[in-house]
Amino acid sequence: MALRDLIHDRKVALCIIFSLIAVIAPLLLLFGLKNGIVSQLRHQLLDDPRTREVRMTGNGNYDFAWLDKLARRSEVGFSIPLTRSLNTQADLVRDGQHFVPGAEVIPTAKGDPLLQDVRAPVKDSDTVLSASAARRLGVQTGDILRLMVSRKSEGKNQRATFALTVTGVLDDAKFSRQGAFITLPLLVALEDYRDGFQVPLLGVSDGKPFRERTRYSRARIYASSIDDVSLLARWLETQNIEAITQSAQIESVRAIDRVLGIIFGVIAWISASGCIASLVGAFIANIDRKRKDMAVLRLLGFRRRSVTLFIIIQALCLTGVSYGLGVIIYLLGSALFNHVLGSSLPDQAFVCHLDPLHFIAALLCVLAVALGVAAIGALRALKIEPAESLREI
Repeated sequence: MALRDLIHDRKVALCIIFSLIAVIAPLLLLFGLKNGIVSQLRHQLLDDPRTREVRMTGNGNYDFAWLDKLARRSEVGFSIPLTRSLNTQADLVRDGQHFVPGAEVIPTAKGDPLLQDVRAPVKDSDTVLSASAARRLGVQTGDILRLMVSRKSEGKNQRATFALTVTGVLDDAKFSRQGAFITLPLLVALEDYRDGFQVPLLGVSDGKPFRERTRYSRARIYASSIDDVSLLARWLETQNIEAITQSAQIESVRAIDRVLGIIFGVIAWISASGCIASLVGAFIANIDRKRKDMAVLRLLGFRRRSVTLFIIIQALCLTGVSYGLGVIIYLLGSALFNHVLGSSLPDQAFVCHLDPLHFIAALLCVLAVALGVAAIGALRALKIEPAESLREI
């Protein structure tokens, strides 16, 4: 009966549906833009491990206990000791025409955020090259090159050579400089060699007796998430260690999120208030228009519960149809936004996006508003007495 009544009064029903669509569709598009832009920015930040890097400035003197304490902190996603900054360079040579003088040598291990797409070096003779270094050397995965390091000992210039096998090439987006990722023992061997010690790993028996490494100058650190970067930097400050982070870039994304959240909140509340007021007025006007029909139904034996269900069913039907049409309009609008505004963005980027959970939450909110409005209309309908129908005869 409720559905037949809506079909009979289809003009009024369509007016209510259009008024709901006019609120639902813009709100979905607005929230989709907010969610899409902020999510895309956060996605780019998360995809770029450099955003989570916390660089210790200067050279210190840290023992294993302190480095282990650092690695165990919940804010730290990856950390590995570093030698002095002057000892993080070496020459990479393939032949007389292909070489990279003074390339960066970076210690790495399993779990390195920069090497998520390539296999990290396992043996000391393994290395992962940056794309720029690989192009300069003309090598690819599986090729062999030489790592050369020089020193001056007892007035003599000496040079050590170590063969490396390329196990992977890192994309420019992850590391744009010319460098090689190597194991920590090999990096320590390079520093010991420059300091004039004997280095069994490099096959060097000249110099001061071999020393066991107990302290390091710095650490290469990455936070667990972008939200942990500032926490980790503050903890390092309590240890009297200055650190360089991408906090400004991270904070800019948070600021955009806050601003868009405020804008969306204000517009949403204004739109929702207007929608509720419009629905209340439409339902009350519709009930007042059907007072005689309601009175006849009561006279025919309809109980109060039946009248209430009659109104609630109509409210849910009108809201469900409005929401469905609003979602269709949103999908068309979001496709247009993504095509026009997203044409200048990288592949798989979006500017307007909602997850399935967002659609479910929006539907529940719309239905809750409809039930609230229907309850107000039902209370007014329950005040209609059956005798009113007799007075009209």
